[in-house]
Amino acid sequence: MNCTLCPVNCNTDRQLKKGACKCGALPVVARVSAHMWEEPCISGTKGSGTVFFSGCNLNCRFCQNSEISRTGKGVEMSVGQLADLFLAVADSGVHNINLVTPQQFSDVIANALEKVKHKLNIPVVYNTNSYEKPQSLQRLCGLVDVYLPDLKFYSPVISKNYCGRADYFEVAIKAITEMRRQQPVNVYDDDGLILRGVVLRHLVLPSCVEDSKCVLDWVAGFDKTMPVSLMAQYFPPHHDDKYNELNRRLTVREYNNILEYFYNVGLTEGYEQDPESATEDYVPSFDFSTYEQLTENIKNKDI
Repeated sequence: MNCTLCPVNCNTDRQLKKGACKCGALPVVARVSAHMWEEPCISGTKGSGTVFFSGCNLNCRFCQNSEISRTGKGVEMSVGQLADLFLAVADSGVHNINLVTPQQFSDVIANALEKVKHKLNIPVVYNTNSYEKPQSLQRLCGLVDVYLPDLKFYSPVISKNYCGRADYFEVAIKAITEMRRQQPVNVYDDDGLILRGVVLRHLVLPSCVEDSKCVLDWVAGFDKTMPVSLMAQYFPPHHDDKYNELNRRLTVREYNNILEYFYNVGLTEGYEQDPESATEDYVPSFDFSTYEQLTENIKNKDI
C-alpha cells in the first residue's frame, strides 16, 4: 500500500522502498534509555523512558539528531518486538514511555500499543514534530496519554527555508488541535508528573524572535492553559552554507525577549531554559545495533 500516512503524501510503497521519511514500513529504533533532560513533569527523578525512532518527515537544516533522522540508522522491529520493548521500558522503573519522532511509524506504533496498553502502568508520551495528519493521530486516541508536540515555525518562508515545508504551521496547528481534543485537560500526580494532557514545545531559533512571537500569539489564542516549553538549547550542529544565522547560538537577549512576550500575551504555564545551557550534551548517543543491546540499555537505565 502506498504511503499517505503523513502530510508529505509521498505515495511510496514502503514495503518495497524507503519513503520521504527515509524509512520502510517497519519501525526502526535507534536508542532506548532513561532520559533526564525532558521537562520536569516528564523526566521527574527517575527519567523518561525514551524510544528514539529513526527517520523523519521533515528536513530541518539544524537537526541535532541528523545521525538517525537522515540515515535510518537503528534496529528494525516487528510489531511484536516493539510491543515487547514497550513492556521492557515500563518494567525498568522510568516514569513514562516517551516515543520520540514517531510520526512516520504512527500506524505500527498504534498496533503495538493495542497489544500491551492494558499492561502498562505508566503513561505513553508521544513526542512529535507535529507534521502529522489529524486522521493518523485519531488512530492513537486512547493509546497515547500525553502529547509532546513541537510548534517550530509560523512563517511559511522560514519553514520552507529551514525544514522544506512551507505549510508547516497550518499542518501543525491542525495536528495540535486534534491532540488537545483527545487530551483536553492536563492531569498531574502528587509529585507533579504529568499523567495526561498536552505540553507544547517551541525551540527559539537565532534571528527568529518575531516568528517566535507569532507562535506564542497562536498559542495564547488557542489555549492559555496548555503549558509551553520555551527551549533555548539551540546550537549549530554543523556549518550552514546558506543560512548564516543558523551558525550561532541563541543570545540571552533574544531568549529573554521571547520569555517576556510569553507573559505579555497572557501565558503563564510552562517551562524555561537557561540560554547558557545550549550544548551538545543534549544530543544522545546512537550506537546500538541489536534488539538485545537496546533492551539491555533500558534495563541498565543508561542515560
